[in-house]
Amino acid sequence: MSDDEKASARSVEWWWIRHGPTHAARMVGHTDRPADLSDHVALARLRAVLPTGAAVLSSDLSRARSTARALGLTPVTDPRLRELHYGAWEDLAFDDPAVDSALARAFWDTPGETRPPQGESWNELCDRVAAVMREQTTGPVIAVAHMGVILAALSIATRMPAKSALSFRIEPLSLSRMTWFGGADWSVDVINHRP
Repeated sequence: MSDDEKASARSVEWWWIRHGPTHAARMVGHTDRPADLSDHVALARLRAVLPTGAAVLSSDLSRARSTARALGLTPVTDPRLRELHYGAWEDLAFDDPAVDSALARAFWDTPGETRPPQGESWNELCDRVAAVMREQTTGPVIAVAHMGVILAALSIATRMPAKSALSFRIEPLSLSRMTWFGGADWSVDVINHRP
């Protein structure tokens, strides 16, 4: 699609925001840890760049919901926007003895179908994030979510392999913006921006 065609196409701009920090050096997926929202300057700068009149979505976990509220947003919560589910590894340190090191190495080095015990795979995370993204046919959309969810959206938009997507860092209270032009046509405008 040419730039002129893109400009005239009906597009959906996605404004992905990662929730405030949890300060947990652990696998915090579905574990409902609160966000530290004490950085009022960062929140004000982020609030100032967000579009008005946007649909607002959020993970149903408290760290995402409270971040949305701190930004003055009233989100529709969706459990499909939760972080990757680590199953039996939830809330454990990455080097915890209870974590099977060979399985963990496979999970991070060859992401796709590998999953933690009772958890989900990268592909399953991408499937549920893609389902949410397909449902939004008008924009803009502000989505307050988690690092894994935003990396899944990046992978979906760029068709980037999981291993490459996981090499990106998405900081707390950062903004990543992507625009969908229909079909498989996307542009990635900003990744991990701290206004």
